[in-house]
Amino acid sequence: MEFDEDLDCAGLLCPLPVLRARKRLMAMAPGRVLRVTATDPMAVIDLPHFCAEAGHEVLSCDREGAESVWLIRRG
Repeated sequence: MEFDEDLDCAGLLCPLPVLRARKRLMAMAPGRVLRVTATDPMAVIDLPHFCAEAGHEVLSCDREGAESVWLIRRG
């Protein structure tokens, strides 16, 4: 799937991936898609929770080695 912006959070620990994703999503137009790459195991819990609370849509979450790769549509 295609995305509009890319955010590399590899090596960052909770809560930084969520905080950086929030900041980037707020700067994007509704409907645009953000790709987030994270290595923090807590991202699997934190990112979907954040998206549900903020009204964003998780389109996918895939594993690529030690990284999780998320596609999030701005709500």
